[in-house]
Amino acid sequence: MNKEKLFSEIKDLSIINSFSKHEQLVQGIINGLNHKFIGKGDMLPSVNEMMRETGFAKETIGKAYKELINRGILESKNRMGYFVATDDTEQHLKVCLLIYAFDTFQETFYQNFRDHLGDNIQVDVYFHHNNFSVFESIINSNKGQYGLYVIAPIESKEAKEVLEQLPKEKLLIVDRYVKLKGDYSYIVQEFEKASYNAFLELAPRIKEFSEFIFFFKPSSAEPREVLTSFKRFVKEFNINGVVKNSYEAGSIAPDKVYFTIHNLELWEMLKDTKVKGLKVGKDLGILSHNDDNVKEIIFDGITTFSIDFALMGRLAAEFVLSLKPIKHVMENQLIRRNSL
Repeated sequence: MNKEKLFSEIKDLSIINSFSKHEQLVQGIINGLNHKFIGKGDMLPSVNEMMRETGFAKETIGKAYKELINRGILESKNRMGYFVATDDTEQHLKVCLLIYAFDTFQETFYQNFRDHLGDNIQVDVYFHHNNFSVFESIINSNKGQYGLYVIAPIESKEAKEVLEQLPKEKLLIVDRYVKLKGDYSYIVQEFEKASYNAFLELAPRIKEFSEFIFFFKPSSAEPREVLTSFKRFVKEFNINGVVKNSYEAGSIAPDKVYFTIHNLELWEMLKDTKVKGLKVGKDLGILSHNDDNVKEIIFDGITTFSIDFALMGRLAAEFVLSLKPIKHVMENQLIRRNSL
């Protein structure tokens, strides 16, 4: 890195009357990158050194460095300083996206999120798999490295405490709602009322079968509100409802309605119906949570209730692009098809 040429580049921009000192510093560093005075991996002058060389206030320098971090051009390493993260000066923003896993509906969310952002925004994707240790490690190792954080949270006290360490103006919670201190943005689902309403609409059809089986694993990421609604529904409608931890391969049987949140269980059940020669929607019913294109096609269609994950992705992208605060609960829709 050539510090003398970098400082000279910043000072030369003072002739542009329309530039504030903050803009002068930001553009000077960008020009330094374009002219190869500094490059990826170089440590920038400290705030104190920059103050001495430019005469700018500490707050001005801090604001400029912060903007360049938000663009993904710089990164802050704890107690070490500010480093050049990329030579791509067209990079406007660097986003950390932390979600559960790459299931089909989350892929739909991601694809719409990514496409709607355009080319000048970098998105780094991480997965926590509902594992708190992984969740905590990813956030702690990436604090201060991104302009925005889009996070599907884990519902626990410890996870909330980790999230509350992030700047609220840089945080967007997606998928699951969690109550955090302060004012923050979210685009989330509602589970209890939505699932009960879906069961309610399907009640006449469900009552045609002898048993309504819900596969729910308490230790998983599945929302407990759905279990609450299931128990309320079968009690109020005097339906023979059964909760099981998981689907046992080969156990599919006629005259039952099966409800699962997990796609892997759904595929296993559908395979077993084919092996046993059972007709989905006639011999037995199947209900699934979270819609995707595959469920619209297979077995002449699987009945689902779901939010629009493509829309959630686009709304999340609009927040990133505009930085306009949002508090939005997505509307669930029952999509009736052949399976129930």
